[in-house]
Amino acid sequence: MLNQMNVQQGNRTSFRNLLKVFGFGVPQLDRALYSQESAFTFIAQETIQPFNYKEGSSQAETNEIHFFNLPWPADLLLGMGQMPVKLRITLSYFIEPGAGEIGWKDKYRYQSHGLRFDLNNVGEREDDFRRRVNIAAREENEEVAGNAGSNRWSIGTNSRSNGSIHSDFWDGTAADLATCNHIAVYPVIGWWRERKHLGKVENRTRYSLIISLDTPAQDVQLYTTVKNIIEVPIEIKTT
Repeated sequence: MLNQMNVQQGNRTSFRNLLKVFGFGVPQLDRALYSQESAFTFIAQETIQPFNYKEGSSQAETNEIHFFNLPWPADLLLGMGQMPVKLRITLSYFIEPGAGEIGWKDKYRYQSHGLRFDLNNVGEREDDFRRRVNIAAREENEEVAGNAGSNRWSIGTNSRSNGSIHSDFWDGTAADLATCNHIAVYPVIGWWRERKHLGKVENRTRYSLIISLDTPAQDVQLYTTVKNIIEVPIEIKTT
């Protein structure tokens, strides 16, 4: 499918331009129904309150950040070494459009709120990751800054953040992905926060987070390994 899209666009286009023309493509039922040992998918459906009022103040601020500590086949991935794997993360949610407002004129007036995801870097400890995301989000940056490892993603943090479905993938080695199991979902500014007179600051909203990992190798038991780990509930921390 990707090759066909590239051919149609003259083999000179970037993922960003492909997204503008084709979006994220067409769902494939056979792939969705097909299960194999060399792939697995985590799905989380959660509710988050993006904004709140500062205690004792009428000033609104960023409220919740969700941290996921996924059950991860770290030992298996380390043992796979340089074997290629693909990690894909998709974050999906609904926004409430600002009635009568022009989105391109003021980015904080069209969307009620935005959500973003981030993944810890290779070798980045959970505490360091949480600190990095917390500092950036609390400082009201549009995106998490700092050493976010954005160059590892195929689409990139800037291009994937349009709309309310954000999807990206990382082609790397199993060893590199062995420690990358900490994911954050955090809010960015929207009119719920900036237009306080409309009474939406403390609204809650739902989102879906989908994380999949697969490898072309057929003799790797990714699914069974995770199935054995998954008996322990996925830990979600809110700050």
